[in-house]
Amino acid sequence: MNYKIIAKYIKTLNFEISKPDKFFSLTKDISSYKFKIDIKSNRFKDNIIEIQTTLGLEPKDDNLDKIDATATYSTLIELDKNFTDKKKLEEIILVEIPNTIYPELRKVFVFIFENS
Repeated sequence: MNYKIIAKYIKTLNFEISKPDKFFSLTKDISSYKFKIDIKSNRFKDNIIEIQTTLGLEPKDDNLDKIDATATYSTLIELDKNFTDKKKLEEIILVEIPNTIYPELRKVFVFIFENS
């Protein structure tokens, strides 16, 4: 393996419903929303990279009262000392890490809705 996960944690968590009736109508209006996944990365130290995977809920229509629900999961990976393959690094950041942490991120996201 070219890397190892050295840490992962919930970085940010937002859950805001603008009006009480939005909460009650959410189950029937859920098809009016779409999930959005955003992936960002930055170098933390020489061979350590932070990958932030954000899962959010967005209205399909701009006129819909917005429910602000996002969860960002931060994963720190340590690359092998001699790792230089930029194409493989892109695959690790954009595919492998998000696929690895998605079940945990989804669990957090669902927990918010089930327990609100």
